[in-house]
Amino acid sequence: MDQKIINLYDEYTHSSISRKDFMKKLAILTGSTALALSVLPLLENNYAAAVTVNSDDLHTENVTYKGVDGDIKAFLAKPKDKKNLGCVLVIHENRGLNPHIIEVTKRVADEGFIALGVDALSPFGGTPADQDKGRELIGKLDPEKNLKNYLLGLEYLCKRKDGNGKTGCIGFCWGGAMSGKLAVADPKLQVAIAYYGSQPKSEDVPKIKASVMLHYGGLDERINAGIPAYEAALKQNHIDYQLFVYEGVNHAFNNDTSPTRYNEAAAKLAWQRSMELFKNKLT
Repeated sequence: MDQKIINLYDEYTHSSISRKDFMKKLAILTGSTALALSVLPLLENNYAAAVTVNSDDLHTENVTYKGVDGDIKAFLAKPKDKKNLGCVLVIHENRGLNPHIIEVTKRVADEGFIALGVDALSPFGGTPADQDKGRELIGKLDPEKNLKNYLLGLEYLCKRKDGNGKTGCIGFCWGGAMSGKLAVADPKLQVAIAYYGSQPKSEDVPKIKASVMLHYGGLDERINAGIPAYEAALKQNHIDYQLFVYEGVNHAFNNDTSPTRYNEAAAKLAWQRSMELFKNKLT
């Protein structure tokens, strides 16, 4: 697919562009409204296409914990009948806790961890089925309260009797940025993994105590513009970090429900690297 179309969709999903305006621009790029409508299913998430985890060996449940202004909803997965497990907070993209991120949470658990997929949209009643509505609500979150709600999620994991008290986080897109914010805000966090997320401010980097792993798509110019300053700050402050740029792949390359952006080879390699770091630091 034409990279201009993928870039337009990326702009749409990460800005306040209305769906109507997006479709107008897509029609211009494709040549007609009919062609735009035929391309749209290739761009939008198709949750039925996701790789699913066999849950027979997992315990899964919907849980809540106390947030700043009320209960925070979350999806928890863990290996059955096992204790003393490392804990991983899973942070969704800018559409909320959708079926794809629930599957990612189960995948983390399948690697031997207690995994908690937090629904940042809990203050609005939870993630809606309408993806555009989810994007709209993400923009209405109070940044300070939202960060605190994630920090409280890490506290929830630390206090679980089936955990070992060690925590890490992994976030994607909007969640990748949140992963960096948690690394800055929580000195007890052992690991912070970010997939194609915007970077913390350079002046905040000295606060990071966690081991950091960063995954970027080579074609993701918008996010990658922040890499040089972030990496310089990581080096200057002697932060334990690993940074990988996967050439020829797009933003959201890990999302197997997004057929035009998903890259299987890059996704598998990044996942392997991420799980190895968790197993090294959290077990």
